[in-house]
Amino acid sequence: MLDDKKCKCENLIFTMNLIAGHVKKMSGDLDIKSVSKFVCKLVSAKKDLFRVFIMGAGRSGLVGRSFAMRLMHLGFTVFVVGETTTPAVHSDDIVIAISGSGETPSIVSLGKITKDIGATLITITSNPRAALAGISDITVKIRGRTGDLDEEGYLERHMKGEYRTLTPMGTTFEISTMIFLDSVIAELMVLIDATEDDLKKRHSVFD
Repeated sequence: MLDDKKCKCENLIFTMNLIAGHVKKMSGDLDIKSVSKFVCKLVSAKKDLFRVFIMGAGRSGLVGRSFAMRLMHLGFTVFVVGETTTPAVHSDDIVIAISGSGETPSIVSLGKITKDIGATLITITSNPRAALAGISDITVKIRGRTGDLDEEGYLERHMKGEYRTLTPMGTTFEISTMIFLDSVIAELMVLIDATEDDLKKRHSVFD
């Protein structure tokens, strides 16, 4: 058992600030044109009663599930790809893929199937040059932890002798995407004139 006095949680606070700084940079780097297309597509889906399907692997999939829940609260017909009750995708549906690398084999394969069906494919990724982005109708770039995008913070940490990566693997992408998609919900609430009370009416008593 570690002594409480030794557990100062300095890395915890440092990492929280690191992630917060990353999210702030990400918000400033967003391609508003792509984001606007994404949001407008969702508004049209709500108006025209089109179905929305969301897919992602691992933690990206969990972020997708969270977004699907909020869309359901807003009255969208939404499904998570891979669930046992998810129906087949049709040509007038919208499929949202979440993949930091944009190269996850299972998601790329499903993206190709989406395009073969003729449905709209929207990709959220940190790599707009990836295979998934290349076949998408709309691509929204979310900054992830890549050397060229986080060079300043990386060099600063190494100058101080801090060689450990405190935001491992896809952490920054997943957290940034979660915040981005929650912000999309806030934008949708304004555009479709929905209130928090409207969302509460569809909130499960089992949540």
